[in-house]
Amino acid sequence: MFQMKSGLLFLFLICAFFSGKAQDKRDNNTVNLKGMRVLVFTKNGKGFVHDNIPESIKALQLLGSQNGFAVDTTTNAALFNDQNLRKYNAIIFSNSNNQVFDTEAQKVALMRFVQAGGGIVGIHIACGTERQWTWFKQMIGGSFLMHPKLQEFPVLPVEAKHPSVAVIPTVWTVQDECYFLRDMNPTMRVLMVADTKKLREANTEKPLPDTFGRYVPIVWCNTYDGGRQWNTTLGHAKSSYTDKIYMQHILGGLKWAAADKLDYKKAYATKSE
Repeated sequence: MFQMKSGLLFLFLICAFFSGKAQDKRDNNTVNLKGMRVLVFTKNGKGFVHDNIPESIKALQLLGSQNGFAVDTTTNAALFNDQNLRKYNAIIFSNSNNQVFDTEAQKVALMRFVQAGGGIVGIHIACGTERQWTWFKQMIGGSFLMHPKLQEFPVLPVEAKHPSVAVIPTVWTVQDECYFLRDMNPTMRVLMVADTKKLREANTEKPLPDTFGRYVPIVWCNTYDGGRQWNTTLGHAKSSYTDKIYMQHILGGLKWAAADKLDYKKAYATKSE
């Protein structure tokens, strides 16, 4: 753990803690992924495309083979329809970015999947997906704003008992991009933060946002609109996807977010919001 020095972040975490306690006493429970099926979506719209996508796909497929769950991969947004998404326990947005959906019906299908209880996992630039769609931004936790250059910085657990954090050292030094987001959902539960002290001292470009002060949320989870979501902004480097700690981090997030079963009777969306 670390000593809080930002009053705003402290208040945010306290509120998230008590809200989580009141809302879900089983918050750290996981599902057995054996026999489940997940969809890995890696489509990018117009703009920057990360070159780590092939490595992320291979790593997620390996997790599937090691843990007994099936992994389908696609960049085809047309697969977002009720009939197809019913097959999945979770959708992983692995380095998807910018505008990825082509039609209103595809957006509604994603909403209905979440409302039916479907799990969502976001990896790295997933928070840069559909930046103009309010529902998606709130569901994933926020929208990408900026990052300083790739460099080393310490990552600190906030909730060590969460399955995605249990494998993380007390101080985990990573070489990655530290993401700053906008339009963040205040109901999300912060699991890990980045200590930006050295990042701020080394930054020679424009000033870094100081909304959260020294400590910036980089991993979180939530229950939004009927389903569970888990998001990590870590994972820029190709080497992340062969790092045992990082991939156990991903596996823990998936185990927490994935739905044991879907109930489409609870899905109500008819248009995107």
